[in-house]
Amino acid sequence: MFVPSNYREPDSSWMTDLMRENPLALAVTNGTVEDGPFATHLPVIADPQENLDAWAQDLSGARLLGHMNKANPHWAAMKTGGVVLLTFTGPHSYVSPTVYEKSPAAPTWDFTSVHVRGVVEKIESSEETMDVVRSTVRAFEEAKFGTGWDMTDSVGYFQQLLPGVGAFRITVTGAEGMFKLSQEQPAEVRGRVLESFTHSGCPRQRDTADLMRQLP
Repeated sequence: MFVPSNYREPDSSWMTDLMRENPLALAVTNGTVEDGPFATHLPVIADPQENLDAWAQDLSGARLLGHMNKANPHWAAMKTGGVVLLTFTGPHSYVSPTVYEKSPAAPTWDFTSVHVRGVVEKIESSEETMDVVRSTVRAFEEAKFGTGWDMTDSVGYFQQLLPGVGAFRITVTGAEGMFKLSQEQPAEVRGRVLESFTHSGCPRQRDTADLMRQLP
């Protein structure tokens, strides 16, 4: 991902926060000339045994967990030792030139994204696959996505579904974050964009404004 210097994240916590708050990643791997690349949207979590505070600045060495339907051709194409790219998308919005209150001007799109590269390890055992499924449920139920649902009574149902679930682990080799939040604009123009987003009826714009306020 091409990231101009003024759009780089202030520190790696911005990347980990975006990944945690927007865990539906697009996983992309190379395919054959006939098939082309494979791409699948799927939830990704940090390995619960990981200490996120100890992750490197570029997240290298971090371990992530994911799973997909084995009926998906992507599962058969994914090989242990292969390379995968995960893209996570955070708050984003169109910026109309009317907000700038100057002319000439050009529209743009403010957005936030993290690209994670890593090496795949397909998980073969049913026990470990179940651990990934349960860890994923637990991560989301304990976060803002769920309601604290107790999965105990549904573990038997999980077991019935397990033969169709393909779980995998990714060891991160590097990551880049792009946080394009009108940093290229003069302070007064950036302030007008922030004001517009803050009072917008669009939740996505308000979330973008929250990140803009955190910029150094």
